[in-house]
Amino acid sequence: MKTTTLLFTLIVMLVFFGCASRRERQILYSSSYNFEIQPAGVGQDGTKAVKVWGYGRTPEDAVKAAKRNAVAASIFHGIPAGPGVGRTPAIVTEHNADVKYADYFDEFFKTGGRYLSFIALSTDGPPSGQDRLRIERNYYKVGVNVQIMHDNLRRELENAGIARRLDHGF
Repeated sequence: MKTTTLLFTLIVMLVFFGCASRRERQILYSSSYNFEIQPAGVGQDGTKAVKVWGYGRTPEDAVKAAKRNAVAASIFHGIPAGPGVGRTPAIVTEHNADVKYADYFDEFFKTGGRYLSFIALSTDGPPSGQDRLRIERNYYKVGVNVQIMHDNLRRELENAGIARRLDHGF
């Protein structure tokens, strides 16, 4: 009798948590704070070479999301340290800048928006192998190597009055 009760409880928990985790995954995939990014080496002066992951219904959509994530991570979170590469801090350090300057960032990150002008190089074709994962029936996670024109991006945000200038002081 104890085994049956335990089995029933386990099945109920799996069903409940399975539904909750699917919903959580949907929120996580569409979250503007979900950036999986890592340094891919040392870029040319003024650039950052990174590998970034994106999610989408098709591999092509996931590649577009990965490019957006690379620029957004540079702006809001920075790029973590890696082998031979130090941590790069976020360009915008103001708390809730994405909300405060929502009009600017909505236009900046719209489909085909200005953020693409800060991507120097990328592996545009849909990746294969370990860089292309099918998560659910109609959902993909892909990894893309991207070179971000970090200095130009910083200058753009400084001129827009969103980021503090480096020579502004403390």
